[in-house]
Amino acid sequence: MVFDLDLIKKVYAEMPGKIAAARHTIGKPLTLTEKILYAHLHGALPPTSYTRGKHYVDFAPDRVAMQDATAQMALLQFMTCGRDQVAVPSTVHCDHLIQAKTGAVADLATANEVNKEVYDFLASISNKYGIGFWKPGAGIIHQVVLENYAFPGGMMIGTDSHTPNAGGLGMVAIGVGGADAVDVMAGLPWELKMPKVIGVKLTGKLNGWTSCKDVILWVAGQLTVKGGTGAIVEYFGEGADNMSATGKGTVCNMGAEIGATCSLFAYDEKMSAYLQSTGRAEVASLADGIKEHLRPDPEVYANPAEYYDQLLELDLSTLEPYVNGPFTPDLATPISKMAEAVRENGWPEKLEVALIGSCTNSSYEDISRSASIVKNAVSKGLKANSEFTITPGSELVRFTIERDGFINTFESVGGIVLANACGPCIGQWARHIDDPNRKNTIITSFNRNFAKRNDGLASTHAFVASPEIVTAMAIAGSIAFNPLTDKLKNANGEEVLLDEPSGYELPPKGFAVEDAGYQAPAADGSQVKVVVQPDSQRLQLLQAFAPWEGHDLQALKLLIKAKGKCTTDHISMAGPWLKFRGHLDNISNNMLIGAINYFNDKTDTVKNQLTGEYGPVPATARAYKAAHIGSVVVGDENYGEGSSREHAAMEPRHLGVRAILVRSFARIHETNLKKQGMLALTFANKEDYDKVQEDDNIDIENLSSFAPGQPLRVELNHADGTKDVIEVNHTYNEQQIEWFKAGGALNVIRAEFARKQAGK
Repeated sequence: MVFDLDLIKKVYAEMPGKIAAARHTIGKPLTLTEKILYAHLHGALPPTSYTRGKHYVDFAPDRVAMQDATAQMALLQFMTCGRDQVAVPSTVHCDHLIQAKTGAVADLATANEVNKEVYDFLASISNKYGIGFWKPGAGIIHQVVLENYAFPGGMMIGTDSHTPNAGGLGMVAIGVGGADAVDVMAGLPWELKMPKVIGVKLTGKLNGWTSCKDVILWVAGQLTVKGGTGAIVEYFGEGADNMSATGKGTVCNMGAEIGATCSLFAYDEKMSAYLQSTGRAEVASLADGIKEHLRPDPEVYANPAEYYDQLLELDLSTLEPYVNGPFTPDLATPISKMAEAVRENGWPEKLEVALIGSCTNSSYEDISRSASIVKNAVSKGLKANSEFTITPGSELVRFTIERDGFINTFESVGGIVLANACGPCIGQWARHIDDPNRKNTIITSFNRNFAKRNDGLASTHAFVASPEIVTAMAIAGSIAFNPLTDKLKNANGEEVLLDEPSGYELPPKGFAVEDAGYQAPAADGSQVKVVVQPDSQRLQLLQAFAPWEGHDLQALKLLIKAKGKCTTDHISMAGPWLKFRGHLDNISNNMLIGAINYFNDKTDTVKNQLTGEYGPVPATARAYKAAHIGSVVVGDENYGEGSSREHAAMEPRHLGVRAILVRSFARIHETNLKKQGMLALTFANKEDYDKVQEDDNIDIENLSSFAPGQPLRVELNHADGTKDVIEVNHTYNEQQIEWFKAGGALNVIRAEFARKQAGK
């Protein structure tokens, strides 16, 4: 079945004309990014071009995708906005709530039992509002989207930071918070600051142990976790055309780790082959018909430095495998230097667990290449010397690799195949370890490796590499092993060298599946009941946040001054807390419990200025809220890095935090704060971060004249009677200021629909 074929036909029919008009308006050849963005404007083309990195632009995405953890809050918000059906094709994917513990069958059965209330809610609300529902076990959202919905030249948003995975099929696919998804599902324009465009020119061809994963690991090392902020990364060149579609997806997926708005590749024969292999030959044929519009203009290829804001160049034939980490995905080490880095940094060399799969690397190509390494190792008398897990990305992939014998291959060395779900990648992992405080090492082919990310243990040193390198290191049992040069001793005492991996981009016998796990919505959902029990601990109907009082905010208490890296995992960690994603009050008990308090270097221990005692961050915030006192969170650089997790914005809002003041924001988190009616502010002088003291009462002034481009003033009133007056910046436009005044974007949407209903 081809989903949304009529929609795709419409997009392709209109695209050439829209691109021609945009090229005329801009007055120069276009990158692929510009073609897709200008073809998806909400409303008419402007008389002059938008300035990258400056103008806010309204877009009309083609579709919305939501995973089960974020879908709960997104749909709880959507059901209050007044619509009977979603305005664009939308889907829900149940992939986050399945905990990896023993194996696929048992873990899925447990998840269906433990999460029944949430799954029933998501299934019923999807049925009511015309949303496609992918059942637990169907697969990870991004792999399922690539297999079924992504199409070259399209535009989608998804409530997960790794939505850009669909860029592997030439789609502008952007991770957002749930409130953004509500906008699009409600038929409203979706706003984004016109991104800058970073070009990555790829030449040559991958070979040997090097894989597509190593491209993004190298790029992460070049750009760092902030280098892509506010930009779309566009890969092009003969090297890009040589990469498989799923390999391209891997590169785009992990673009989230450099802060990029999204990443994408130009349409080519590899994408066409993947579309055909996944039952979408009609889409491939349509794309072939407008191929020139699904690639950058020839002049861009000829002189890329003239058209991109930044340009990187990489010869794939010279690239070697990389291992990134620990604790951050941009600490990139080439495999030839890894043993030396392990020794110099004192990282535990013994590899305890090796994990392949996840939304990032669970394609047929990834699995087949890893299986070839295992098969070769067995033939040479070797076995796995660490725990080894395999996570298929979808039921389509799992069924096919089982048919082709790869699961048996992995099991022959003790590999455990987990459910088609996120699992350990997002902390849904019941890991067994003798001493949770012992320094230890794991390696994954996942995308993110922040402290505590995978297993909740600060002592775990998590590294990221390709599935091939992860598999080889599982055989060796060492993080310092280099399969390109190092030999291993087998059971007979012989020294053997692993052969280079080999595999298939697409299954030679085609994909196969018995039940992909899709459930279509009711043709008429008007009679479908969505029930949320008032005493539920998993789901909670939302109450509207209060509007701004109309005056400056005074005598706010400092809640916490976060020190160093403060990701969405620090602000609202996943793992065991995922079960509360549909219950705002319960999940707010994890707010900022992972952030390090600047004043004592401890987590979840802050001073309550009302009592003088130290206690948990959420409890302290609740004490201020009960006393009708607002609070402020202060943070460092790239605050909110990581997931699209809008709970990291909703929880502070719910617990009375009025402003987040930081040195700099990650894009998605800043937008999420704005959507919830929060003040997202940055120090005009970054050194002013140092002026914030533990007992500060904080005033935020000039709000009566709150306007785009106009700084606000903050008074830090210290306990000794002195004060510092500092200037703070913001990036609010007129519409976002209205969100603040109304108490959140959803309040604006509700009011608009109420007016429309009254006017009927």
